Amino acid sequence: MDVVGAAKLLGAGLAVIGVIGAGIGIGNVFAAFIQAVGRNPAARGEVFTMTMLGFALVEAIALFALVIALVILFG
Repeated sequence: MDVVGAAKLLGAGLAVIGVIGAGIGIGNVFAAFIQAVGRNPAARGEVFTMTMLGFALVEAIALFALVIALVILFG
């Protein structure tokens, strides 16, 4: 394997590390949602919309990391 190919594989692997942070963030978002609904079940509707917004934003970070890894690998 040449140096450029090895560097691409290493760079793509490092770019995917961002998915770990996204997984932790999604866990935190839903943990906070469960705690909030447990404390005040009447506010479930309002809290759920904000939870889905937070989930979408955190998931976008994971998708960006994946796209960057693919660009490094195949670009």
